Amino acid sequence: MSERPPVAPYLTVTPAAAGIAFYTAAFGARQKALMPALDGVRIIHCELDINGGSVMVADAFPEFAGGATRPPIPGEPATASVSLEFAAGKEVDEVFNRATQLGAKGETQPTNSFWGTRFAVLRDPFGHRWMLNGPLGA
Repeated sequence: MSERPPVAPYLTVTPAAAGIAFYTAAFGARQKALMPALDGVRIIHCELDINGGSVMVADAFPEFAGGATRPPIPGEPATASVSLEFAAGKEVDEVFNRATQLGAKGETQPTNSFWGTRFAVLRDPFGHRWMLNGPLGA
């Protein structure tokens, strides 16, 4: 059986190296795999461990995908979000503050939600939307 979780988001980030640096600094990501492209500039694949789950990151490669992949356009609505579940609500505030200090845009400030978690939403500098959840009282 694979060591990867059965579902893992794959983010197109330009430049991927900057995305990897941001996710490492903001979310404490740990790099598990890295494959540079033959052009010596782009990254064709990177696997990151973030909060116990895998997130894949790569530059856009329209030459391999028939032009079907691209990074998000700044300001466009997100069609998907990555949710990070934390063991304690205070981690939501810590990660949100760290990420926004590093250039992420807060969309929903940390708040106690009606469904019983500490909750926040941010958009990273590359256009991807992240939802942060942690239990109240933990």
